Amino acid sequence: MAVVVEMHNTGDPRARAEIAAVIEHLLSDRLVEWRVPIIGSRENDNWELRIAGPNGFERSYTLIGGAGQHQPDAIRHLLPKLLPPRI
Repeated sequence: MAVVVEMHNTGDPRARAEIAAVIEHLLSDRLVEWRVPIIGSRENDNWELRIAGPNGFERSYTLIGGAGQHQPDAIRHLLPKLLPPRI
């Protein structure tokens, strides 16, 4: 189904495209609709990642830039830990 990734205040457009591609790839084989907004803070290097899925599923996680969590590989490893078992 559909995967919607929104990114705001997160810097480099090339990095945004790569992160969006990683998220879309990780969710593409799930048969329901997902929405993943990532909002960057204007005050520090934190990004708020939210995941919304079926049956009211919601998770949020703060990605800390200083800890390397803005990197596509870090998000690739983190996202499966935040998701429910396959639906």
